[in-house]
Amino acid sequence: MAKKNVNPDLLITSIIKGIEEVKGENITILDLREIENTVCDYFVICDGNSNTQVNAISGSIQKIVSKTQKDKPWHVEGEDNAEWVLLDYVNVVVHVFQKNIREFYNLEGLWGDAKITNIENAY
Repeated sequence: MAKKNVNPDLLITSIIKGIEEVKGENITILDLREIENTVCDYFVICDGNSNTQVNAISGSIQKIVSKTQKDKPWHVEGEDNAEWVLLDYVNVVVHVFQKNIREFYNLEGLWGDAKITNIENAY
């Protein structure tokens, strides 16, 4: 899949707005551009407290990105059980976890070479 010509900074800003809109927590951006053979340039990771909230975060991200960036995910996975929803915007992949699932998979640890930015919750 070819990388799209979407400004990643604007896309990430819209994604974060979507997360914050429904009180997603622990937002982290992993910049993977310096790492060889990665599937994308950025991961945006956050968590919710229940499968209902995880689905709400996923829906909110999709709605805001669609409205502000005129973009929709190339692929969405995990909405059925809503423990870990993945939204693939090609250059930016969003992971919305339930807290315990996020701790179990520890993406930040797996991608320890990435440049990690934690976003303070705005509320």
